[in-house]
Amino acid sequence: MKIILQVVLLALIAFLGYQLYNSIIGPVKFNEERDARYEKVIRSLKDIQVSQLAYKEINGKFTGDFDSLINFIEVGQFANIQRRDTSYADQKKNRAYGLDAMTGGYILEDVLVDTLGYTPVKDSLFKNSNRYKTMMKIPVEGVDKNFDMKAGHVFKNDVKYAAFEAKVEKDVILHDMNKDLLQQEKQVVSVEGVNGPTIKVGSLDNVDTSGNWPKIYDTVKD
Repeated sequence: MKIILQVVLLALIAFLGYQLYNSIIGPVKFNEERDARYEKVIRSLKDIQVSQLAYKEINGKFTGDFDSLINFIEVGQFANIQRRDTSYADQKKNRAYGLDAMTGGYILEDVLVDTLGYTPVKDSLFKNSNRYKTMMKIPVEGVDKNFDMKAGHVFKNDVKYAAFEAKVEKDVILHDMNKDLLQQEKQVVSVEGVNGPTIKVGSLDNVDTSGNWPKIYDTVKD
C-alpha cells in the first residue's frame, strides 16, 4: 500500500509540475508564434496599403478587387512632373482700368506642370520583388484564404472621401493555437498589442488608411 501511495504521489507531483510548466511556458510560446504570424500578416497588409494609395493617386479612388490592384501594379505608371512658377499680363483687368492689355501692370501668377517622363508603379513600390502577386493571400501555414478587402466611401463633415479596408480575423491567423489564449488575444486593448478581433488596414467607417497594429511592427524590415 505504501509503495502504491508513493507512486500515486509521484504521479500527482509530476502532473502538477507539468501543469505548472505549461501555465508558464504555454503563454510564452503562444506569444512567440502569435508575433511571428502577425509580422507576416502585417507585411502583406502594408503591401496592400501602399498599392491602394498608389491606385488612388492615379485613379482617384480605391479598389475592392485584388485582380484590378495587381493589374494596376503591373501596368500603371507614375508621371514624373516638374512645377514652374510663372506670371503673365492680366489682360482683362488691364483693359478694365484703361491700361495697355499687355503692359498695363496687372499680372496673374500661375504654376505650370511639365511631365518629364514616367516611372512604372511596380518599380516604384516593389523594385525587383514579385510579392505583390500573392499579397492577397493570408500568409499562415494551413490557411487557404484571402484577406477580406472592400472599397467605398465615407462622409466626414458632409464631404465624401474614398475609402478601403483590408482585414483578417485573429481566429483565422491563430486557428490552431490554444483557444483560451486566443479568446484573450481577441480582447486585447493595449498600445503594444493589436487591439480587437481583427488585424486590418484602412477603414470603411472613418477617413483612415492606416493599420491597427502598434508601431513596433513598422520597424520590421521587408
